[in-house]
Amino acid sequence: MFPDARIPYGTWGSSYFPAWQQSALAEVNIGQFAGEAMGKILGHRRVPKSELDYLVIGSTIPWHWKFWNAPLVASCLGERLPGYHLEQACATGLQAVIAAGAEVQSGAHDTVGVLTFDRTSDSPVGVFPERRSYQRTIPLADVWDNFGFDPATGNAMIATAGRAARKYRVDRREVDDLALYRTEQYFEAKRSGFLDRVLFPFDVLNVQGKPLGRIEDDLGVRPLTSDALRAMRELDTCVTGGTQTHASDGMACLLVTDAKKAAALSPRPEIDIRFVAKAEIRTEPSLMPEAPAIAVQKLLERTHLTMDGIAVVKNHNPFAVNDAVFAKALDYDWRKMNRTGCSLVWGHPQGPTLTRILIEALEEAVDLGGGRVLVFGCAAGDVGIAALFEVGERGNR
Repeated sequence: MFPDARIPYGTWGSSYFPAWQQSALAEVNIGQFAGEAMGKILGHRRVPKSELDYLVIGSTIPWHWKFWNAPLVASCLGERLPGYHLEQACATGLQAVIAAGAEVQSGAHDTVGVLTFDRTSDSPVGVFPERRSYQRTIPLADVWDNFGFDPATGNAMIATAGRAARKYRVDRREVDDLALYRTEQYFEAKRSGFLDRVLFPFDVLNVQGKPLGRIEDDLGVRPLTSDALRAMRELDTCVTGGTQTHASDGMACLLVTDAKKAAALSPRPEIDIRFVAKAEIRTEPSLMPEAPAIAVQKLLERTHLTMDGIAVVKNHNPFAVNDAVFAKALDYDWRKMNRTGCSLVWGHPQGPTLTRILIEALEEAVDLGGGRVLVFGCAAGDVGIAALFEVGERGNR
């Protein structure tokens, strides 16, 4: 896709994703926090901030001073960089990486920082003048009203999961078992120390410099049991409180550059991470959970690959139904996916979700000795996005 673009191994990082209103991140300007956090991550990774010459940021929820966009966030990072903001609901975190790859491939920039973030806590309420309506002012709570109402269909997002479950005849017991298995995968990754390699703790201060708290865990993640899942009330077909994700806050970042610079910046220059292909589709109304599966089918057709040729499969799954539908559509064992955790378990701050998923997927591929990495997910508007990357050794292509 972008033959000259590379993601330098080990120059990435993410905050933990504490659940809505459960941490000090509920009190901060998330754009400022994200910029400062990226600066600390680059420092820890021993990457000079001066190596960056451009910044692509991605978020979906309005934040204070958002008008000033990437240049403001870059100032918080500590470098006066140009850049722009990108947004596509839950696909934002992956689209920002693809956009950075295009910037490098075009020759416009040498080293592009990708920084995605969102804060669902205390999300703003906008007031819109509407002179053509009997209701002269219309308030909109950015997170909750959009989750609850798709203006194109009139349905809530949760209804898309129930509708997809009915279309694919998904069984409630399988969905419960899947959610339990995903939780176990996450806690195993945590026990093994895998998450410590990609997630960073951060101390949050107020404007006076006094500590508000330390962000050092995916707060809101709790162990599940089969009995507890079976006892939960069904909110829609195969959807319960235990088989859907939760709103959260956080940031994630990585770099995109060319092959020579990637080798210079990475602590392991022999690792070569390439962009391979991307696909994006829009499915029928209110069938969002099937969209990622169709996007993956399109990607495999275009690349003449099969799922057997993929080493790491990882996705954004706001509902456990997403994975059950994917397994049916692709004839794929869902137990092979998300081996180090997923957003179903650790939460969904929207903007950075797929960036963290990609970082974890690439780290896992390195542990496996390389191979193709498939990352995919759904987004508002019944959209599915999928991208393929390849992790290998430089010179062994």
